[in-house]
Amino acid sequence: KTASAVAKIHPEIWPKQASPFAQDENLEQRVNALVNNMSLEEKVGQTIQADIASVTPDQVREYHLGSILNGGNSAPGDDNRTTPAAWVALADEFWLASTDKRDGRIGIPALWGTDAVHGHNNLIGATLFPHNIGLGATANAALLKDIGEAIALEVLSTGVAWTFAPTVAVPQDDRWGRTYEGFSENPELVSKLGKAMIVGLQGEGTKFLDNNHVIATAKHFMGDGGTINGVDQGDAIVSEAELREIHGYPYFQALDACAQTVMASFNSINGSKMHGDKRLLTGILKDQMQFDGFVVGDWNGH
Repeated sequence: KTASAVAKIHPEIWPKQASPFAQDENLEQRVNALVNNMSLEEKVGQTIQADIASVTPDQVREYHLGSILNGGNSAPGDDNRTTPAAWVALADEFWLASTDKRDGRIGIPALWGTDAVHGHNNLIGATLFPHNIGLGATANAALLKDIGEAIALEVLSTGVAWTFAPTVAVPQDDRWGRTYEGFSENPELVSKLGKAMIVGLQGEGTKFLDNNHVIATAKHFMGDGGTINGVDQGDAIVSEAELREIHGYPYFQALDACAQTVMASFNSINGSKMHGDKRLLTGILKDQMQFDGFVVGDWNGH
């Protein structure tokens, strides 16, 4: 296999699935009205996500930032042992700053995302579950759903509404340093457990994204588990069939479970950087898989 295979990816031959969401014309009109009334600065700000260690609520207001995150070493007040109350207080500050409509601002609430990948692991006292490699060994979808529900409640208890989970990578080389983030090397099992975790985190039916659930993220789209020699952020030299039937496979179920966000992957596919590949992010993810949420970049992956 060589990187020349990049020319052989054809989004139009990938399975096309319907979005699980019915089009809401009133909502579409509301969104269009908001976008049409935004200044250029507001549009740019909405595409930026800043770490809480590097941004203040006042700066979120000033620059119209669309989202914030706490990285692995970030916590309110730079105190990794702080209380849930301190998290809630900071979340309130960011929300109030982002929704400030003075001076003609649009005032769209900023989303706070966190890496609650096996429990709300940045929070002292939170419940920690096994990493995905351990959960995958159970092959128990009902258990994964229960764990997702528990994580959602603990994330919400800190005022955060979005987690960058679950990882639905399909590791193919155990030398990859992030193999533990995959449920299995079997794409069908990864698909089954990933969907269960998403349903647990976000809820379903009348409970979908209610006050007991959070926004989930299917990641990392795609091929992160298939890089040559398991090199992290490396190049996955794969045929289109392998890409679709192994690394892309779990995303069909993830999106069917209504995953609201998808995270782009650091790796390349046949020499093409995932973050900049329109055929993969738009042609496959948006057009064929009919993903109508938003794509979030990995840490400075752009």
